[in-house]
Amino acid sequence: MPANPPHPAPASQDGSAPPTKAELVGRLAASFGLYYGDFTLAAATEGLTASQAKALSVLRATPAPMRALATTLACDASNITGIVDRLEKRELVRREPSPTDRRVKNVVLTVAGEVTIDAIRARMHTTLSALDTLDDSERTALFTLLGRVFPDSRGGPDITC
Repeated sequence: MPANPPHPAPASQDGSAPPTKAELVGRLAASFGLYYGDFTLAAATEGLTASQAKALSVLRATPAPMRALATTLACDASNITGIVDRLEKRELVRREPSPTDRRVKNVVLTVAGEVTIDAIRARMHTTLSALDTLDDSERTALFTLLGRVFPDSRGGPDITC
């Protein structure tokens, strides 16, 4: 007989065992896949790629230097240049010199860019409908849990280039 017998996993409310880490990872992957598809479709309604829309989303929180934007989106610097060029051409972003380093250009969201990313988020019908199934306490719990599991997720990347 072992000195310290293993403790059984606590049962969930319905009496079944709690999900394993592998099951949680599977559920997260499926959820993120559905979210990404919803985001991509909504971005397309605005004539943007998912990468372009994500750049707008990141810039909604704060202006960013090109290099930081590339890092956040997990993009090669040359790829982010093309994304920003196309967004700038549509007047959704602008480049401004950094106030602390003249060699650095910050990418800043324009008012048109704000309107565009807000429209994209509003068109994410699958995601919004799913969240509508939660009551206030469930939304609060989900928000809190996601913040604990992914503490650096405050506007972090939901897609890569």
